[in-house]
Formats: sequence, C-alpha cells, structure tokens
Amino acid sequence: MGSELGRPSALTLLAEAYGKAGRTEEGLTLLAEALDLVHKTDARVQEPQLYRLKGELTLKQSSVQSLESSVQKEAEDCFRKAIEITRRQSAKSLELRAVMSLSRLWQSQGKKEEARQMLAEIYGWFTEGFDTADLQEAKVLLDALA
Repeated sequence: MGSELGRPSALTLLAEAYGKAGRTEEGLTLLAEALDLVHKTDARVQEPQLYRLKGELTLKQSSVQSLESSVQKEAEDCFRKAIEITRRQSAKSLELRAVMSLSRLWQSQGKKEEARQMLAEIYGWFTEGFDTADLQEAKVLLDALA
C-alpha cells in the first residue's frame, strides 16, 4: 500500500510528458490509473493536478479547428473539479493553474470577461512570488483577456 501512495505523482509526470509528446491517449490512460489510485488510497494531494491535466489532454485529443462542444464540456468539467478540490485543500498555486486552464478554454470560446474575472480573483490573492513562472504566465493571460 505504501508504494502506491507515490504512484499518482509519478503517473502524473509521465502523463504530462506523453501529452507534450502528442501521445494524449497514453497520457489519459495513465491519468485514469492515477485517479483510480487516488480514490483507492484516499491520498488526494495529487487529485487537482490530475483533473487539470486530464482537461488539458482532453482538449488536445481533438484538433483546434474541430473542437467539439462535448470535448470542451468534458475539459471544462475537469478544470472546475480541479478548482473545487484546490479550494477545499486551500492549495492556491494549484488553484491558479486550474483557473488558468479554464480561462484559456473560455478565452477560446469568446468568454473573455468571465475568464478575466475568475483569473483576476485568484491572481489578486497573491502578495508575493510574482517572479514565479505560474504568476508570470497568469499576468500575461490576464493582459490578453483585458
């Protein structure tokens, strides 16, 4: 049982690498395995990252031109689930990542104002660390949504 606790983290990293390599199906399969382990062991630290990444890979499954609304809906559900979990866990950095993912989706759907509002809210929570990659990326996205 103890060896399974670190497995979701390793599977997440591998799934992310598969996604970057364009092997989204393999990545999604690994994420499903990781989510099963999270639910089985009740070690939920990695859970928000798993849902956020699942949303990202779900979007990558379809070409941008033919992105179906059902695919977008599934990805949005994953991002919202990640946000919900991060808020319960008070994991602000992970919440920022999930909100950025949802904001990018909404931006592509023309929902710029909703995206900007949600992102501005979490970005405004931070009082330091503005030199980190996540907060710099959030600032660039906020500027693009303005």
